[in-house]
Amino acid sequence: MIKDRNFDDLAQKFAKSIYGTAKGEIRQSVVWQDLEQILTVLDTEQPLHILDAGGGLGQLSQKLAAQGHQVTLCDLSGEMLKLAERDIANNGLLAQYRLVHSPVQAIGEHLDCPADLILFHAVMEWLADPKAALDYLMQQVRPGGVVSVMFYNYNGLLFKNLICGNLTHIEQGMPHRKRFKLQPQQALAPEEVYQWLTDAGWTILGKTGVRTFHDYMQTHMVGDYSLEQVIEMEQKLCRQEPYLSLGRYIHVYAQKPLTDGTSPEQEAYQSNSNKDNG
Repeated sequence: MIKDRNFDDLAQKFAKSIYGTAKGEIRQSVVWQDLEQILTVLDTEQPLHILDAGGGLGQLSQKLAAQGHQVTLCDLSGEMLKLAERDIANNGLLAQYRLVHSPVQAIGEHLDCPADLILFHAVMEWLADPKAALDYLMQQVRPGGVVSVMFYNYNGLLFKNLICGNLTHIEQGMPHRKRFKLQPQQALAPEEVYQWLTDAGWTILGKTGVRTFHDYMQTHMVGDYSLEQVIEMEQKLCRQEPYLSLGRYIHVYAQKPLTDGTSPEQEAYQSNSNKDNG
C-alpha cells in the first residue's frame, strides 16, 4: 500500500542527488521559464503570497523570494526543513520565508490568507492520494491565482522502460521498485492531471516537459555536447510535441476562476471594454 513518503531518512541524499546534478539544473532552468510567465499573469506590483507545498530546499521559491515575494514553505520532513532553513539563511532570504512543518494536506490551518501562487513540485508521485492533495491545495488559492504543478510522468516512465528493454516489468504494471529509494512511488498520467484541473473549472495556461531527452541519452556513447547545450536544447523542445509528453516530469500551470464564474481572461476583456466605453 502506498503511503505519503517522508524524507527524514534521506534528506541529505535527496538534496544531493536531486538538486546537485545536471537533472536538477535542467529542471530549474525549464520550470523557471514557466514561473516567469506566471508572474506576467499575476499582479506583481505588490509582493505575492506564495506557498511552496512540499517544497524541499525551496530552490525555485528562493528565486521568487529574491524578487521580494513572501513565501510559506511547508514540508512533511523536519530534516528537509532544517536543510531548507540553512540554505535560505545562507542566501540571506530568511526574512522572506515562513517555514512550516506540516503535510501539504493540512497547510490551510497555517495560512492567514489564500495564496496568490502555489508551487506543488515533485510531490504528488510520493503521496497515497495525489488528487485529494491537489484538490485541497487548489482550495487555498485566491480567485484568479495560479497553481504550478510538476509531477512524475507515466509516459516518460513507460518510454524509459521500453528503450531499456524492461518489457516484463511493463507487463507487470511497472510496480515501484523499493530498492531504488529515490525513484517516485508512482507515475501520473498527464491527461488525468489535466482533467483534475479543468474539472475544477481552472484554466490551463501552459504545459512543459521536464527533461524531454536528457534521461534517454545513451551515456555509454560519448557525444559532442556540453551541459549548456543540453539545457538550451531542453528549453527549445520542452513545449513542443511529441517531446513535451515524453518528459520525465510534466509541469502544468493553471489559473483559478473568479468567484462569479467569470474566467480571468473574460474579466480582463470586460475591464478593457469598460475603459474604452468610458
